[in-house]
Amino acid sequence: MSLRQTGIRSGPVLCWGYGIGHRIVSGTARVVLSPRDAPADLGAGDILITDITSPDWDPILKKVSAIVTNRGGRTSHAAIVAREVGALAVVGTSVATDVIHDGDQITVSCVDAQQGAVYAGALRWTEQKTEVETLPKPQTPCMLILADPDQALRLSQLPSQGVGLFRMEFCVTNDIGIHPMALVNYHELPDQEDVRAIWRLTEAYADKSAYFVDRLTQSVAMVAAAFYPRPVLIRFSDFKTNEYANLLGGRSFEPVEENPMLGWRGASRYYDDRYAEGFRLECEAMRRVRDDLGLTNLKLMVPFCRTVEEGKRVLDRMAECGLQRHRNGLEVYVMAEIPSNIVQAREFARLFDGFSIGSNDLTQLTLGVDRDSSTVQGLFSENDPAVRTMISMLLLSAHKTGAPVGICGQGPSDDPAFAEFLVKEGISSLSFNPDAFLRGLKAVGDAEENLVVHAIGFAG
Repeated sequence: MSLRQTGIRSGPVLCWGYGIGHRIVSGTARVVLSPRDAPADLGAGDILITDITSPDWDPILKKVSAIVTNRGGRTSHAAIVAREVGALAVVGTSVATDVIHDGDQITVSCVDAQQGAVYAGALRWTEQKTEVETLPKPQTPCMLILADPDQALRLSQLPSQGVGLFRMEFCVTNDIGIHPMALVNYHELPDQEDVRAIWRLTEAYADKSAYFVDRLTQSVAMVAAAFYPRPVLIRFSDFKTNEYANLLGGRSFEPVEENPMLGWRGASRYYDDRYAEGFRLECEAMRRVRDDLGLTNLKLMVPFCRTVEEGKRVLDRMAECGLQRHRNGLEVYVMAEIPSNIVQAREFARLFDGFSIGSNDLTQLTLGVDRDSSTVQGLFSENDPAVRTMISMLLLSAHKTGAPVGICGQGPSDDPAFAEFLVKEGISSLSFNPDAFLRGLKAVGDAEENLVVHAIGFAG
């Protein structure tokens, strides 16, 4: 396996935006403004041009080579999915759908730091390869961020220590497509179109809930088996209400919120009567993967847990559903992505087996910057001193309790200084998107080497 560095021959630029992917591709522009309007022949070699994406676009984003949007920042939905499925993305261009026409031949380049460019025509570029065997082998564990189970077997060949973040949402959107509460309440659904659509997908199941459990079990088991015995840390569902509503049957069960990013999401759903049965289905699938299939390398993670009391309620609910912490070696982690997780780190450490820093939400909530807004994207930085202070506080508290702390995000691979900061502070592991893993491996190795050199120089 090789690490590739690319350089492009310049040409006329159609638009600029935030670049995701550190590669170059040429292809045919396909302007699609709604996932319902996506042409059946959309596929590899095509470059999707649209306004903005949400989880209901995921099956389409898996097919294309690159994504270009008018709106969004580097932590927007399109950016996150592009990293996870290995596509390129240029987001927040403002004008893509105005200046790029369906059928145009274009080239997308994301090799210039974090800036992405879309060029007219199919340009040529050069590549330089570095063999993985020549890269540093850092002591700090480097892991993967993964979404698509279909990629698990291929990605397991990378020299990673496992999967530090496996997002359940991708499985729900792509492999199930139905709101879990619509399956639980199938016979009471008010929308007959939803009833017919769900029946077509679940015809073989008398108990519609079993469809959700079976499909989720299969998807998660594919990943856990591919990486076994290396650990796989899966995060329970963390859709926002507007995203849940886009699942089949979802609009009957989701409120309309002014600010879904800070609304009914993550841990707050799991013990709520309006979603508790849906969470039970998630738990049953995880129990089957671990207990019935024997894939005990699967660890579980609770997202967006606002308070210690909320953490207790979720763990109690999990135990009721057959997922008792430490039984059969089960470890349960919590995302550290809210300032309260940092301030009360010692209390959270008594409940959970470790932390995983969600740098996107932690940055958003520390700096008060909407992570999806391209207008203020210039203020969004994981490497901001305030965010660094929050991370240092968490690591200090966690080290005193013996709880491991990992981090999932693009920052350490994009910014060597940030990687060096994390290593110096004693981060337990770093997880990278597949497209950034080899760069991240090198960044962490270089950071460790620099710290050793500095220590020797100081001692001398």
